[in-house]
Amino acid sequence: MTLASTTALILEYRYAILVPLALIEGPIVAFIAGTLAALGYFNIFGLGIFFFARDMGMDAAYYAIGYFGGNTAFARRTLKKLHITEDHLEDVRTLWENHPLSTMFIGKLSYGIGSTFVSVAGMLRMRLSIFFKYGAIVAITQYWLLLALGYFFGGTFGGKISNILQNMQYVIAAAGVLLTVYYLFSWRMRAKFIKETEEREKNI
Repeated sequence: MTLASTTALILEYRYAILVPLALIEGPIVAFIAGTLAALGYFNIFGLGIFFFARDMGMDAAYYAIGYFGGNTAFARRTLKKLHITEDHLEDVRTLWENHPLSTMFIGKLSYGIGSTFVSVAGMLRMRLSIFFKYGAIVAITQYWLLLALGYFFGGTFGGKISNILQNMQYVIAAAGVLLTVYYLFSWRMRAKFIKETEEREKNI
């Protein structure tokens, strides 16, 4: 789905389409919604609450999958995606216990493996108080930043949707740059995490 078609759907159906789209691709939808909030189509504070609830709900679901399905074939597949064998689990537990905030950032911002990473936290029986505390910090940081960027970007077009539609190429360019930075950062975080687990295994 292109940025233009996603924007058109959100404009037409507002909150009714925002929910399913956010479940599929949260970051880019948050940016678009923030842009439209600057034009009065959404309440920016309502969006902040919505995306926070969305992220925490997704975390809870994936944590439950890992917690209750830790010994299943699905769990083994998630570990394989993260390049983690059963011998690595204790190392990952140490990362969660000693560096929960940085580990949560690495996991949730690692594009493509965030859900499996959270599932591993459930498999390790990470304390819920710690899990949701740092998950909330990451969610607020990530989504409020995206909403703020979108809101600022939307305001630069004079508060008219026609201006955004006429300058859609700039919207696409800005979103493309944002996504590129986001994907590069997430790729680096993922590589860093894999490197740390491999180094810990060598030191055993």
